[in-house]
Amino acid sequence: MAPQVDDTFQKLLHGRTVDGVPFDEKKVPYRNFAHLWMEKVQQNTDGDFLTFYSAEGERSHFSYAEFFERSCQVANLLVHEFDITPGDKVASVAFNHPETVALMFACWMVGACYVPINAGECDERMVFILNDANAKLVFVMPEFVQRVANEKEHLENVVHFIQMLEGEDEAGFLNYQEMLSHQSTHFEETDLATLDDEALIVYTSGTTGTPKGVVLDQYNCLVNAKEISAWYNFNNQSKAMLVLPIHHVNGIIVTLLTPLYAGGSLVLNQKFSASQYWQRLKAEKCSYGSVVPTILSFLCEAGKKNFSVPPVDYFLICGAGPLTVEMGKKFVAEFGVRVNHGYGLSETTCYSCYLPFNLSDDDYDKWMQSYGYPSIGVALPCNEMDIHDQHGNSVKEGEKGEIVVKGHNVMKGYYNRPDANEEAFEHGWFKTGDEGFYKLDESGRKFYFITGRLKELIIRGGVNYSPLELDELIGRIDGVKAGVAVGFENDMYGEEIGAYVVPKEGATLTELDVLNAFEGLPESKRPKVVVFGKDLPVTSTGKYQRNKLKPLFNEWKGVQF
Repeated sequence: MAPQVDDTFQKLLHGRTVDGVPFDEKKVPYRNFAHLWMEKVQQNTDGDFLTFYSAEGERSHFSYAEFFERSCQVANLLVHEFDITPGDKVASVAFNHPETVALMFACWMVGACYVPINAGECDERMVFILNDANAKLVFVMPEFVQRVANEKEHLENVVHFIQMLEGEDEAGFLNYQEMLSHQSTHFEETDLATLDDEALIVYTSGTTGTPKGVVLDQYNCLVNAKEISAWYNFNNQSKAMLVLPIHHVNGIIVTLLTPLYAGGSLVLNQKFSASQYWQRLKAEKCSYGSVVPTILSFLCEAGKKNFSVPPVDYFLICGAGPLTVEMGKKFVAEFGVRVNHGYGLSETTCYSCYLPFNLSDDDYDKWMQSYGYPSIGVALPCNEMDIHDQHGNSVKEGEKGEIVVKGHNVMKGYYNRPDANEEAFEHGWFKTGDEGFYKLDESGRKFYFITGRLKELIIRGGVNYSPLELDELIGRIDGVKAGVAVGFENDMYGEEIGAYVVPKEGATLTELDVLNAFEGLPESKRPKVVVFGKDLPVTSTGKYQRNKLKPLFNEWKGVQF
């Protein structure tokens, strides 16, 4: 039976325990982020910390000591120029850049909560996030200053607007570079923050409804970085290739905080480049990278034209979007680089589970290829996972249900959304909204699988169908660059199944070519109509926005197939 937990606060507390250990019994040896940061600087003073590649390919480099001094200057700026105190919200509209990282670190050094905003958001959502988060300051890259300036009158709480980097001065924006030049490179106040102080508010990237602010505290961030580092045996020789945006937890936690926690280093790219990826990681001697399935697809599409054989132990961590069996097989066959699949959400800081790192080739192939979906692995020690039915009860091996998580990496809650917290922690576990199942290995470990978003399940005639299974088949069709199954409104069955396909350049695919690929499936499960397009809409973190495609199938609403 599901545990009986009375009120939302108690449900949240229950959702932040792991194996009976409450959240206030910390599993990291640091008082706060500043304590970690200073220790690593002392251990690696002149060691490499961050290498940066601009969008134009220009390279710059920082040692631990150099970057620490920069973060100290920004911390002093926050405290002495803007009176920032623990709990204040500091936002940015920026891209991957050393100054963005320095701002993030400085916020945590002084106990402020950093609110990174995806510059790709529309103006309306940007304004909503800044207002909803009660941001006191907003730091803006020159490319986005005019957009923010146009919305200033709608921003209710922002006291100061600061333009980062060099650019044309904008009225009402303070000059970051000028102010920073007067700040000391020493910052001695290492106990301003605690592990329970809010560190991040990241807003969900859903395409419908109001975005929700996920609140993560400093402990969430450090314990997840610690567990990821331990899982992969990272050390001070480990170097991460960071190509994902650092307005999202994947980029922040896996390839920024995790190498820092291990005393290692990272290569920060302003943007991902398929043509430069392999050459850079070889030149910089990177040991791992974190990607999403769409990046694997881009690299496969680019092929080996710009391929440089990576370091022998190089591997990729992949999550933040559904990976198909076919894409995993294709990538490993093409490049000989193992894709270590995992799973997590912003609400669980980042990752909750990974494939074990030491799997034999046979076991790796088994878990990645033998169950229709690639396994997302086993739970990290900082959290527990399970599969629940709609009443909060555990289901049996192989049965589908909702993936649920509880642990020390589970968020503090949704910002100012008690209604959303009550729904998400209904039974004392965090309900992910993802459907999945588990299979046991010989030792009894649960290997988890994700079969799709519950809200994306296609309900045809009262029967649930996972679109990921159909995505897998679409991806295997000759001439298909990318494609997804789409459930669209239909008068006869409530929903019917369609396929949206992006052909490869030069391919001459027909609707029949696509439909024939599903002949082995029951008629009820097959797509009935095909729409061809030039691209697939994705979020900034590479997740397909399947629901945006539904209107393309409106003309078949009244058709009985």
